[in-house]
Amino acid sequence: MGASTRRVRLVLLFGGRSTEHSISCVSAGGVLRALDRSRYDVIPVGIDTEGRWAVLPDDSPALAPVGTDLPVVDASAGLAVTLPPSPSAAPVVVHDPSAALRDLGPVDVVFPLLHGPFGEDGTIQGLLEMAGLPYVGSGVFASAAAMDKQHMKSMLAAAGLPVGPYAVLRPGQALSEPDRERLGLPVFVKPARGGSSIGISRVDAWADLDTALKTARASDPKTLVEAAVVGREIECGVLDSLDGSGPEASVPAEVTITSSAGFYDFEAKYLSDGAVFDVPARLPGELTERVRATAVAAFEALDCAGLARVDMFVTPSGEIVLNEVNTMPGFTPMSMYPRMWAASGIDYAALVDRLVRLALRDGAGLR
Repeated sequence: MGASTRRVRLVLLFGGRSTEHSISCVSAGGVLRALDRSRYDVIPVGIDTEGRWAVLPDDSPALAPVGTDLPVVDASAGLAVTLPPSPSAAPVVVHDPSAALRDLGPVDVVFPLLHGPFGEDGTIQGLLEMAGLPYVGSGVFASAAAMDKQHMKSMLAAAGLPVGPYAVLRPGQALSEPDRERLGLPVFVKPARGGSSIGISRVDAWADLDTALKTARASDPKTLVEAAVVGREIECGVLDSLDGSGPEASVPAEVTITSSAGFYDFEAKYLSDGAVFDVPARLPGELTERVRATAVAAFEALDCAGLARVDMFVTPSGEIVLNEVNTMPGFTPMSMYPRMWAASGIDYAALVDRLVRLALRDGAGLR
């Protein structure tokens, strides 16, 4: 902020049109509570499932779950806002039915805490670029590439990084016999552009494949069928440095599934005790360093910025197989990304502050 004592004005975007709407709301609630109000003037802007934007109060029920009931943005509970796609226009315009249109004043930075399509996939990033607003996280291309698992895997493989066998099925396509033989059983069927394990099924018999495809296609017409990888499920956080020395990796974490689903599904992640977490993961020192180096290499291969969570498997022989790169991971205080960084010496509040400072440093435009 230089010599000025003005607080940084930050728009916290959350909700959105994807199936991960509620997780975004819970993440935003955690970030909102972590921001230092003596330094930041926070404007919570919720996006409902229809795509309508509204300024909401800090204590909005859209920012916290009630028991197992996940929150949902109700745009009618706040003043409607729009973001004009022009750097020369007012950055946020409020539509107050009792008054004329007015702008919300200067906005310094946006934290787009949106997960999934219409938020984490380059769409919001493009809108913010058009408006000339700095924002937290990866740019348009990296966001889009990481969201589409087909292109993410292609780019990782092109960079010489290890990915498992998979097949891509577009609308109306079925899995061929050669692909069935190549992939074997079991397989995992998932939406190509989704997250939070929504729409994912484990298939142990080919007779169940059509049902799994129908489930995945309810979220995305393009699906992936992936060969199961026998190994430990490891995650690692990547975070850009403020001094320009390049991204660094957190200590890795391990997810051990205890639920009957047999994989890290939505319920295990958010609604039950369906998994056990080791933070840090109990890996030999040499393997830990290879995991961390692989996470940074994946981050750089996709041209990510700010932050990412890199998910991978470690086989019994010590081979690393990359699974996914998430450019805006879950950000509740109990989510794996902030937990890994807390174990690495950066607590939740400091992590949030660093991400905002990175966005302010980098500004709008190509990154």
